[in-house]
Amino acid sequence: LFRSAFHSNWTAPYLINSSTYEMKDYEILMTILSALKWREKNGSIKMVTDKTGKEYYKKIGIEAIWDLGIECKLDGIYDLVNKEIFWAAGKVYALSMEDGPIAMIDTDFIVWKPLEELIKESSLAVIHREGIDPLVYPDKEYFNLKEGYSFDDAWNWKVEPCNTAFAYFNDKKFIKEYTKAAIVFMENAKVDDNRITNMVFAEQRIISMVAEKMNLKIYEMETIERLLSGKQKRYTHLWGYKSTLNTNEILRRQFCQKLIARIIKEFPEYKSMLMKIEPISTKYNI
Repeated sequence: LFRSAFHSNWTAPYLINSSTYEMKDYEILMTILSALKWREKNGSIKMVTDKTGKEYYKKIGIEAIWDLGIECKLDGIYDLVNKEIFWAAGKVYALSMEDGPIAMIDTDFIVWKPLEELIKESSLAVIHREGIDPLVYPDKEYFNLKEGYSFDDAWNWKVEPCNTAFAYFNDKKFIKEYTKAAIVFMENAKVDDNRITNMVFAEQRIISMVAEKMNLKIYEMETIERLLSGKQKRYTHLWGYKSTLNTNEILRRQFCQKLIARIIKEFPEYKSMLMKIEPISTKYNI
């Protein structure tokens, strides 16, 4: 077991349209399995969140899944960026407070196997690279920026972006440069109502451009084709399947029952915890 990691959850974007914070049943179960599997196969993990997030995890009783605990570090960013457009800004700010080596893992991402041999030599590893689809990754002319801000002239706009559902950082200087560039962009973007282009630019394109500028090699852990083909057995990323789970109750029940069975089988000591989580125990008769 070799590396520490963090999950992150900035609840402010969720609270734009709701007075109380809550997670869906499958989101809770994926978070639990993501944390427990990382601990079993790779190392320690913590949750970086805000006061609302911490209170919610405590309320549903799952704080114990993170052996490094829950850190409240994201309340201070509440008014720094547009919460609706930069809904995933929390993970970039969370990373900016780390030195590394550290793995950044989305709560809907599970690593099933040890990664040490795969990434031990890397300064930067990401789950996969992405093609430059102009609808998702438009050119620099697209962006509407506050006066006084301009893109770094050294950035190469042809370099492929990185998906950061999982990313491993082992270069303190790079963490600092990347997060600073992403944060300065987010704080200086005069955004439209597109919830994709601005966020993925900050999180997934700047990372590649800063790495190239610093001559840092990016290790791509999988290809997007293999991840989508279902042939690899190392990772699960819930990703686009969420929209199916949100609209198909039968598939959602089956999926949650599968996750519950897996957690109980592989981590029986957490069965009593599952039995106390209201949105889950009442619905799935654990």
